[in-house]
Amino acid sequence: MTDEGLFDVPTTGGRHVPTTGRGSGSLADADHSAAPLAVRMRPQTLDDLVGQRQLLAAGAPLRRLIEGDQPMSILLWGPPGSGKTTIASIVSRQTNRVFVELSAVSAGVKEVRTVIDAARRDLGRGRETVLFVDEVHRFSKAQQDALLPGVENRWITLIAATTENPYFSVISPLLSRSLLLRLEPLSAEDIRGLVRRALADERGLAGAVTLAPAAEEHLVRMAGGDARRALTYLEAGAGAALAKADSEVDLKTLEVAVDRAAVRYDRDGDQHYDVASALIKSIRGSDVDATLHYLARMVEAGEDPRFIARRLVISASEDIGMADPTALGVAVAAHQAAQFVGFPEAAINLAHAAIHLALAPKSNAVVKAIGAALEDVRAGRIGAVPAHLRDAHYSGAKRLGHGSAYRYAHDDPRGIVAQQYAPDEVAGRTYYEPTQRGAEKAYAERLERIRKILAGDE
Repeated sequence: MTDEGLFDVPTTGGRHVPTTGRGSGSLADADHSAAPLAVRMRPQTLDDLVGQRQLLAAGAPLRRLIEGDQPMSILLWGPPGSGKTTIASIVSRQTNRVFVELSAVSAGVKEVRTVIDAARRDLGRGRETVLFVDEVHRFSKAQQDALLPGVENRWITLIAATTENPYFSVISPLLSRSLLLRLEPLSAEDIRGLVRRALADERGLAGAVTLAPAAEEHLVRMAGGDARRALTYLEAGAGAALAKADSEVDLKTLEVAVDRAAVRYDRDGDQHYDVASALIKSIRGSDVDATLHYLARMVEAGEDPRFIARRLVISASEDIGMADPTALGVAVAAHQAAQFVGFPEAAINLAHAAIHLALAPKSNAVVKAIGAALEDVRAGRIGAVPAHLRDAHYSGAKRLGHGSAYRYAHDDPRGIVAQQYAPDEVAGRTYYEPTQRGAEKAYAERLERIRKILAGDE
């Protein structure tokens, strides 16, 4: 038995009908009346794609790939529900190529090589092949290596989708041979438009139910930028309403259908700022349980994880500072992780940082120090930079006395020398006054000695 003809597809009017490889079929076989709402509502053209406007401009790579039939391999990187599979579906419908789909969950090296071999044969007959690999980050190095000949020689046009950072999860040779396209989470308005379209569209609910305004707000918040999740929740709510012979999905019905209570939280109003304020003040007060409560309210209400992370980064310096110098690093790492991972998993990263900050020793000495320094500068107490500290790396600097009396700190065994650094106007001013809490206590002891050495008293 040979593989000859295994991936051959019928034609209609000279156009190749899209197909999928053996063992897959999530794109080609799910387009039927009993398919999930999210599948039935999948856009058929690029113009129907929701969000991702940065990828849809005239001349953009996606346009060229789909509308110009230009061969190029692309990596689609984005959070769940941002449109990666949808883009592959559009390619399968709109390009004059054989379309083969493999899932990294079930396919191995053998299946990859079989597809590439078939693609080479089809190329000889004048037919190009698009290979869609979902969750490519699940492929081992050997499996990704198996894709390289097909991509490098353009025997296939690869479309690979991943929710993981491809710089860590995709081998460098494959990454360098592909165009990386970053997909962003859908905005609240994108989700809202998608939901309203699904309510009215013949492929969707076809007007069978309406959605109450409060229920719509709750659904949009729960979706968290994930189109698939939004449509899944809508379908559940519609099913629950129809089961009761109701023509409207109200808030109570939606809450019961998806088992998620609506959190009173207006991201554009008082609740947004009140809860954010309570989160920071709970961290400042070292109440870790209250901190987690307010964090959970923000997460459950669909708050932007980047907003939460920014507040934590500020708190790390404003309320903790040098009492725990690691706090800022933890908060910044949580900010990066939230962007890298996205909800729902990012809630764990944010909780990690929030707990660290709540339990850390507290000090506002950093805030007071920079505040005092800024007050002097704004009051005009700036003065000239002392001559021995000025730049001495240009012709004529020595004649001006620049740098001539400068003492190099590393020449002293203590690493500190008696020397004036501040301008005369603020010489002797002390801005930073460390507390006796946490790590700052040790810094306070060190600072006392440093100031004595600088003044020549030791």
